Amino acid sequence: MDSTAFDLPGIDLSWCPGCGDFKILDSIKKALAELGLGPLDVVMVSGIGQAAKTPHYMKAHFFNGLHGRALSNATAIKAANPALEVIAVGGDGDMYGEGGNHFTHTIRRNPGITNLVFNNMVYGLTKGQASPTSPRGFRTSVQVDGVHAQPFNPLAAALVQGATFVARAFAGNGDQTKEIIKRAVRHKGYALVDIFQPCVSFNSVNTYKWFMDNTYTLEGHEEEDFGKAMELALLQEGPFPLGVLYRKEGVPLFEETLAAYRKDDRPLFRREAPRKAVKELLASMAG
Repeated sequence: MDSTAFDLPGIDLSWCPGCGDFKILDSIKKALAELGLGPLDVVMVSGIGQAAKTPHYMKAHFFNGLHGRALSNATAIKAANPALEVIAVGGDGDMYGEGGNHFTHTIRRNPGITNLVFNNMVYGLTKGQASPTSPRGFRTSVQVDGVHAQPFNPLAAALVQGATFVARAFAGNGDQTKEIIKRAVRHKGYALVDIFQPCVSFNSVNTYKWFMDNTYTLEGHEEEDFGKAMELALLQEGPFPLGVLYRKEGVPLFEETLAAYRKDDRPLFRREAPRKAVKELLASMAG
């Protein structure tokens, strides 16, 4: 499969020139193509934000919902048709802020979905307010004295909630990001990839150079070592590790535990609707 199979010719991308989202989009397309997947195999799910526009810019099934709700919609889509590769994409504000509650509880359920978070440490769509991952002291037009709150730590939070695949990538390293995404998609269970992504318009601190100077690639890391993964995730200052911090296999999937699949493994959309039961239910509700 060629990655151009996911191209949408003639579209107008609204991202700023130099935005890290372009590189992530390219990495996603290449990863899916190298996995032998085509547009009909994939569902891209998003909420609101610049990163959440990603599904608009590639050929695949997609569902664009409310702010912060991508993970719940992605879980439902996977439950309805486990044969699909479901990828929830969004920014740090959308996923960790508005969607923070959904982030936590989706991890607990362990659906077989991939969660890509474009983490530029700022709200780009609404002109540069601090996001949950903005570092202390970060100044914006709203936080004129600098951010006072402790930044949200997505990797540590995911590990604590039982995530079975936790990784970090950097948009500027396209090949490495592609390989991490491939592993996340292949993983059987919820997979988080937090992707450092420079916002060239509203974050003059965390630039491409800053990320290159403050990251390194994990080598010789034992991915099943939870304690070591947590130690790496809790780093407050760089350099920050890039790669798969933690991986655990064999945890039951959310969709596998559903009563609907105990006696019948056909996807829900291939089954005949129980019209008689629905009519009886509606009649009983009508009194």
